[in-house]
Amino acid sequence: MTKKAAYGKPQRLKFPAAEAENKWLGYAFDAYYRADVGVAKGIQQEERNGHKLACAKGCSNCCKSHTTIPIFPLELLGLYWYVTKIMPAETRTRLKPQLANHVAGQPCPFLLEGACSVHPMRPLACRHFNVFGKTCVEGEDAFYTRREDVLTPLKVHQDAAYEAMLPFHGMVTPEQKQAAMQHGYVQQQARVLQEIDWAHLAARITE
Repeated sequence: MTKKAAYGKPQRLKFPAAEAENKWLGYAFDAYYRADVGVAKGIQQEERNGHKLACAKGCSNCCKSHTTIPIFPLELLGLYWYVTKIMPAETRTRLKPQLANHVAGQPCPFLLEGACSVHPMRPLACRHFNVFGKTCVEGEDAFYTRREDVLTPLKVHQDAAYEAMLPFHGMVTPEQKQAAMQHGYVQQQARVLQEIDWAHLAARITE
């Protein structure tokens, strides 16, 4: 019997009508799909070496302890879209006061009752962070406490995800993309997720 992989087969997000209306949305979906493919391959490699993925549904320790999660402009726009257009109304209503009252340094503003309320549109940083062996203890950042247990993203797939974002910034020709990748253009646009004024998004939420 074949052992089931700890990480399911990646699927590109599909919202055809929304993509037709918002071209930028396809860039985000492409970036996340490319990242997910790389993460799946990375996890499979670790599994073949006898390492067991510790991350699983129900664990949210990294969402509470990581206060410097980077987020890119395209991802920020994607979160606004998902929360205001796709998120179930009941979830949106519960999330609104949390966004409105969020303070920098607190757990992720989208962590709702121990679960990621924006999981399909979670940032690249969240997608890439995976831990093996044992789950993180409360307050632990395994990247610093046990780096050997943290997945190192496969660079070719990580770069492919960044490249998929470039058209959002007006870089569409091979020459433009090559120059942007060489200079780490996308990475330079990063902001800290917990330091963004999420009250602005809360104000966009209607009951």
